[in-house]
Amino acid sequence: MLNNDTIVAPATTYGHSSLNVLRLSGNNALFIAAKLARLDFNSIENFIKPRIARLTKIYFEKGLLLDECILLYFKAPNSYTTEDVVEFQCHGGSFIAQNILQECLKLGARLANPGEFTKRAFLGGRIDLSQAQAIAKLIESQNANAHQMLMRHLKGEMQDFCEDLRTTLISFLAHSEVFIDYADEELPQDLLGNLEKELQAVLKNLNALLEQSKNKRMLFDGYKLCIIGKPNVGKSSLLNALLRRNRAIVSDVAGTTRDSIEENFMLGGHLLRLIDTAGIRESADVVESEGIKRSLEKAKESDLLLVLFDGSLPLSAEDFQIIELLKAYKEQKKILVLINKTDLKMQLDSKVLDAFNPLLLSLKGDLLSEDSLLERFKLRLEELLDTNQKLESLLLVSEYQFQAVQNCISALKSSLNPLENGELELFSFHINEALRAISSITKPYEYSEMLDAMFSDFCLGK
Repeated sequence: MLNNDTIVAPATTYGHSSLNVLRLSGNNALFIAAKLARLDFNSIENFIKPRIARLTKIYFEKGLLLDECILLYFKAPNSYTTEDVVEFQCHGGSFIAQNILQECLKLGARLANPGEFTKRAFLGGRIDLSQAQAIAKLIESQNANAHQMLMRHLKGEMQDFCEDLRTTLISFLAHSEVFIDYADEELPQDLLGNLEKELQAVLKNLNALLEQSKNKRMLFDGYKLCIIGKPNVGKSSLLNALLRRNRAIVSDVAGTTRDSIEENFMLGGHLLRLIDTAGIRESADVVESEGIKRSLEKAKESDLLLVLFDGSLPLSAEDFQIIELLKAYKEQKKILVLINKTDLKMQLDSKVLDAFNPLLLSLKGDLLSEDSLLERFKLRLEELLDTNQKLESLLLVSEYQFQAVQNCISALKSSLNPLENGELELFSFHINEALRAISSITKPYEYSEMLDAMFSDFCLGK
């Protein structure tokens, strides 16, 4: 149920910018705007037409001019919140926006709670829960592919998916209820068998959605990309080259990097969390040993491994230790192997690394040149990320949606045994659980929906 309060909040962040936007929403939005503009409330709609920008002077409570700003009026229900909405587009900085906010509060508005504009849009039927969650994620998104997926949610694809699944589950429930309530009637003998086949198909689709969404979570959180290798192979130099600044200390002294360094990096629309780790080797130094231990933990947690080898030296025992690590992770993670320092005489036997299709790398010379080995490596990395982020199917975008689908799958699995044993009351109970779980993503399930399906499909009770 919608709250009658009129709420106000900044729609932009205060700071050094040319403009700020504040938003009023509620029954008194237009009245408050009229007071601020010193206009007669009864004639303000003639002055401020819906969806037409109007340059307007607004004033402090005591009549002093506060600003000359643009007013935009969205008449209910044709607004984001489905209520009357007024937006103030005022000059930038914090003073003007903060004082407009204070004047609105004096005139009866209250400060909006976090997410309250979107909550009102949901309560007003403007959006469903899946779209509300997509909006929250969209504000945080730093990835072109994540943005693409979230826009699919905003267009209603998740709503359509859940609605189709609801229809199927309601059909299961309706068939079960008919079988229970009209057991003496002549009903199809293969009804239970067909229900089980359809149920298994639904479970297969839901498990595929859950698994693919888990595999693509880095789409929204960003890839964790861990740079590993023995000491002095150029891990910190590669981090600095990618960031184009000296973030990590570079030294010829082995063991310079003793703890992981993490930085965000954008590559072709992909958000990467670059992790430079301590060189992997045997060490008697307690601090360095702890750094190496953490390096191995970071490698285990990462989505993609960048593995560096020094091409100017023969493979050492430390290198072979890292190769064994790669073999262990080959089926679990994306791995990109680099043979660094190719500007020096090649001493490394590259055939040992052929299974990993290594790239040559040098961090000397003009690294910004399109023909540089660094740029070639970045293109290869981008291709690898593009391949891993194909978005043929819809994905779950929030922990809430993951939990809802997991609960739905659990309830459907629990319904299989009762169905096989003909315990239809228990089967219906679990299908109801599944319905409530999947409906929590978009809109609540109502028992009347099952009754509609039950009587329309079977024409009973004439």
